[in-house]
Amino acid sequence: MTPDACFNREIETLDRDRLDEVIDERVRYTVRYAEEHSPFYRSWFRTHGIDFGSIRTHEDLLRLPVISGSTIRSHQPPVTSEFGFLSTPWEQVFTIHETSGTSGTPKAFFLTWQDWERFAEKYARIFVSQGFGPGDRVVVCASYGMNVGANTMTLAARNVGMAIIPEGTCTFPSRVITSFRPTGIVGSVFKLLNLARRLETEGIDPRTSGIRQLVVGGESFAPESRAYLAEVWDCPVHNTYGSTEGTMCGECDRHTGLHVPEDLVHLDLYDPALQAFVPEEEYGRIVLTTLIPPGGHCGMLFLNCDNEDTTVILSREPCACGRTHLRIMNPQREAESFRAGGAFLNRVDVERGVFQRENMEYLTGEFEAFLHDGDTVASTDLRVTVECRDPAQVDRDGTADRFVRGFIGNNPFLRAAHDGGLLTFSFTFAAPGTLEHQKVKGRPKRIVDQRTGAGTSR
Repeated sequence: MTPDACFNREIETLDRDRLDEVIDERVRYTVRYAEEHSPFYRSWFRTHGIDFGSIRTHEDLLRLPVISGSTIRSHQPPVTSEFGFLSTPWEQVFTIHETSGTSGTPKAFFLTWQDWERFAEKYARIFVSQGFGPGDRVVVCASYGMNVGANTMTLAARNVGMAIIPEGTCTFPSRVITSFRPTGIVGSVFKLLNLARRLETEGIDPRTSGIRQLVVGGESFAPESRAYLAEVWDCPVHNTYGSTEGTMCGECDRHTGLHVPEDLVHLDLYDPALQAFVPEEEYGRIVLTTLIPPGGHCGMLFLNCDNEDTTVILSREPCACGRTHLRIMNPQREAESFRAGGAFLNRVDVERGVFQRENMEYLTGEFEAFLHDGDTVASTDLRVTVECRDPAQVDRDGTADRFVRGFIGNNPFLRAAHDGGLLTFSFTFAAPGTLEHQKVKGRPKRIVDQRTGAGTSR
């Protein structure tokens, strides 16, 4: 593709005033659609005394209550006999999906073909912004099933003119690389690193394999792990983020934040502890509102839905690529954030410490971490196990020291907790394939709270 190509240039480069007009028009239509087609929102408006006709702009959404995943689950079977969020007749439902259910009963989602077209539009924009185009061949190492991500990429590729190799996992045989000569791969940091190591054992150099771009999606990651992955494959690594609620944000090849498709989904930030929305320059939980184009329909819409991930809005100014939609920082999962010694830490902080470049002379990048009670009531010991290429050859003291420096980084709260003895570190160096999470099927849980009274603030 040519530099700064757009999939839908007219909408992707709208000036801010005109973009806000489009957003507000769709807010009004979506709210009216909710009143007319969603049993949940029809009742919700009345329960909260909301005149849906008074919601005229995206700023008006800040006056509405926030709903959560538990709200969705409490308005579907087995709690209720019907799906309260279903907002279209059954004959218009094209596919039905569920979340993984790791936090309770899976949330059900209903998509019409129009929903899929809008999802594909979002991801087509991402692919093109990253430099993909006609003739590219992309291996998708994401699950084809109840998760919408892989299917969305496949539909988007059709719109862009790309070919998709729908492997579903990164365990595909190396002949896929040598025979089909893919130009890109979609997967997680760890899957792509493991794939690179496997190719090397089979005599294939990832750097000369023909892969020109990698796309990392499905989880947040540290800048250090991105840099190392780019080094191993000798190509750019792009970031994407999505949720079943329909977020689907992606960074362009300038890597200055993830573009939010503001004409199709509205994003605000919320701090549940304060019970209020937060200023754009502050971290907050992502609150999403579906935006339906006038005349369209939707299988399941959301107004102010908390999706339990956190981010910060980086800019509403035009990007160097020419796109004008707002950009956000790589979101982090709230479920992977913990309070320790008066500071908050996230799995990404641990990943940052592991992937310090000098450490990668000894480590594979795989790790798991456990929070344990420290020596005092208020202290926490973070026990980190790292997988080594050869445990007998590791610079253990140097690796541990670099980990701590990288983990703390420029975070004054983590530094204060460490310097005050409220956050300590312990390290174990493991042989390949011996980490606990490697013995369990499914998405690995890389940080686990095993403190007394886990789940409470410490």
